[in-house]
Amino acid sequence: MNDVKAEPLTPGGNRMMQRRYAGAVLIAGGAIFFLAEFIAAAAWTNPPYSYTHHYISNLGVRGPSEAFGQFMYSPLAWVMNTGFFLFGITLFVGAAMLRGLHGRRRWAVLTPAALLAVGGVLLAFFPGSGETAHAAIDYHALGAFAGIVGGNVLIIILGRLRRDVDITAKTGKAMVVLGVFGLVALVGFLALAGSGTNVLIGLVERCAVYPLLIGLIGAGASIWNRNTPEHGSSTTPSTRSA
Repeated sequence: MNDVKAEPLTPGGNRMMQRRYAGAVLIAGGAIFFLAEFIAAAAWTNPPYSYTHHYISNLGVRGPSEAFGQFMYSPLAWVMNTGFFLFGITLFVGAAMLRGLHGRRRWAVLTPAALLAVGGVLLAFFPGSGETAHAAIDYHALGAFAGIVGGNVLIIILGRLRRDVDITAKTGKAMVVLGVFGLVALVGFLALAGSGTNVLIGLVERCAVYPLLIGLIGAGASIWNRNTPEHGSSTTPSTRSA
């Protein structure tokens, strides 16, 4: 009687699976943000939420209230705040799962990833209703700044270390460009927000946020699609006679 059994994966196969898991988590982290934003924005109908005019943070404010020259009324604010929390934590976990990073290079990745995670947590627990604008510490603003800076720096570093984490050259270069663009857009966003004009403020803010999300999703997809292990290969099921 023949009994078909699958042999254990080789070390190379294990590394490949670990990298693919990391890639999947990075994709999930970026997708969580986009999905939460879409759901919360779709529920804001009176008046309709504007991706070009309204701040992203407005989606986390239940309202109705008014601050920073904008009306805030997000019926599903809890969805956006849950998204803020989960996306930051998930992306940190994904970065921590990456293989091939050691010593200073690993810390160079984990530090901005931790900044991104802290930013997400602060955004979730301190909604941007404007109530903390005149307090000693505006935790929401700190969270937004930490998340945007940490995320864009993270994709720049990962793009530079693409060989270590098995990201394709094309994706790695695109990540660096996206990260630089995101940081430049952040400067523009801060200048525009400080002026109080609110002209296309939502669009400019998204120019600072979306690059890091797209970059991390792209990194995850690149890692997931690289099926060849660094060393060795996975085994296929073998037939043994009993």
